Amino acid sequence: MGIRVFVVDDHAMVRAGVRAEIGAEVTLVGEADDVPSAVDGIRSARPDVVLLDVHMPGGGGRAVLETLRTELPDVHWLALSVSDAAEDVIAVIRAGARGYVTKTISGPDLLDAVRRVADGDVVFSPRLAGFVLDAFSAAGAPAAEPAEEATDPGLDLLSAREREVMQLLARGYTYREIGSRLFISVKTVESHASNVLRKLQLSNRNELTRWAATNRLL
Repeated sequence: MGIRVFVVDDHAMVRAGVRAEIGAEVTLVGEADDVPSAVDGIRSARPDVVLLDVHMPGGGGRAVLETLRTELPDVHWLALSVSDAAEDVIAVIRAGARGYVTKTISGPDLLDAVRRVADGDVVFSPRLAGFVLDAFSAAGAPAAEPAEEATDPGLDLLSAREREVMQLLARGYTYREIGSRLFISVKTVESHASNVLRKLQLSNRNELTRWAATNRLL
């Protein structure tokens, strides 16, 4: 049996789209279009992953999360929304969602996000991850500690320039954007990026974003 998914969205077309895009690859165990029916349905179905709309009648996705997160600790929550507004992202992440994707996501990418969340991963686009961390800081989260106080000894292997590239990569900037900000060529950025991943023993940018967040370097 595949990953058991419950879909919460007040638009029937969205629910139908999710069924069409990922229904053949996961086991859809229920749907709901408002907070009360979502709470009852999820409580009954106990899915692996809940795809959760942010804005719905009765309090929205945050209300569902706050009602069930403690009661159902094995359920993983992935926000699926039209909004990328700071207040929406922050609200559901603070409430316990493991990821946040927008409804412009493709079917294959949505399936990948569901699988990753089910495995316990955190799913954001690199740019959104950097935005979320910036937003938390602006909202009064504790300030990041200096890079020298990070807990991962791999940071000591990076040169000053590699640290700059690392932080911009982790925030989701493209190679071209990084080159423009640091006044270096795209080829030089690519070289630094390769060195950063090799020295930190990371495989890709998503892993780098998580590593940087863990070490409070964003």
